[in-house]
Amino acid sequence: MSQTREAPILRRRKNDLPHDIALNILTRLPTKSVIRFRCVCKTWDSSITTPCFISTHLNNLANDNDNGDGYIIHMPWDTNSSNRAVCTVAFDRTFDRISEIEVPFDFPSGSIQIVGSCNGLLCLAHNRGLTTSDNVIYLWNPSIRKFKRLPDSCLPQMGYEHLGSSTLGFAYHLENNDYKVLRISSYFGIKPHIPDEFEVYTLSSDSWRKVGMSLRASFMECVNNFPLPMPLVSGALHWISRVVEGEEEHKSEVIMSFDVNGEKFRMLRMPDGSKSIVRFQTCLASLKGKLALLTFGSIERDYHYSMWVMREYGMLESWNKLFVVPLERISACIGFTMYGSLLIRCVESNNQAEKFVLVDTKTLHEKDFDIQQPLCVATFMESLALLDGANMVSY
Repeated sequence: MSQTREAPILRRRKNDLPHDIALNILTRLPTKSVIRFRCVCKTWDSSITTPCFISTHLNNLANDNDNGDGYIIHMPWDTNSSNRAVCTVAFDRTFDRISEIEVPFDFPSGSIQIVGSCNGLLCLAHNRGLTTSDNVIYLWNPSIRKFKRLPDSCLPQMGYEHLGSSTLGFAYHLENNDYKVLRISSYFGIKPHIPDEFEVYTLSSDSWRKVGMSLRASFMECVNNFPLPMPLVSGALHWISRVVEGEEEHKSEVIMSFDVNGEKFRMLRMPDGSKSIVRFQTCLASLKGKLALLTFGSIERDYHYSMWVMREYGMLESWNKLFVVPLERISACIGFTMYGSLLIRCVESNNQAEKFVLVDTKTLHEKDFDIQQPLCVATFMESLALLDGANMVSY
């Protein structure tokens, strides 16, 4: 009597999940989870570190952030303490603290700044001297615990007889999936005037190179946007410059832009009405992807912040006055959230004590913070940026 043999039971092995499906799942996971999954096998590790995977993962995270609360990161810009600086990650809408991250590298004593934040990659800088090219600059991704110190300037040292300052901007170059740092060196107290000099660092080449500006109708000097980062809008970095004209050296202000892709400069006119008040602070910012101008000034001793937004980029007639925030004290804007709130440092008139306040520009509601130090503030998100980079320091 013959026996009927049962069909063997097919057992699916752990690695039977198609590789492309596994990668698709991984691109939708939080950054720290993806880093842990690099240890599963060599195939996953090599795939996760490719530029394609990093870009796809970044786009998925960016879409998630658009549908929920964003994040900001802030840090004190005074580093006279012997301890390393500490960054605080907080919710963009409320400024409520989420976590604290120690900066893994040392800066000399003095002031540091968040030059910019792109795709979870932070650019931090410290000006350690009087000459404009004497910067210490780092790129840092706290999510994957990697950083890189940038090489020294390609410009020759001018010497201490030529004093000045440097203004920095940080940008993502979308077309090449690359990152760039713009440095503007300005000199002051010198006759005849020395024009601003421009140089660009590119992460892929790990080098600086000088770039020229053809807009030389008159002498221009850059106005530092500190402590706000130089805004990146429509693929271009923006800053304010003073144009010096005539023998009497009449000064007027314009907005300058540097297109990250074509590396071309452009001049934009300030909005009408922005010059009609006594201004104590003027700075540029990015509001939901649009160029914005913030001014703090007074009219008959009434202090207020005003904001103009360029609704259509490059269209000068599209400047629109968005809001006016009345204030009862002298203040300085140190941050601007994507949600649209102002983080300002106020000086109390009665005792000259400083106070930090988050102002909702729609409701004018103020929220006080127990912060004792001046801050640099930038938007933030987790990402895998720098994971595929060369000559990075892990910690």
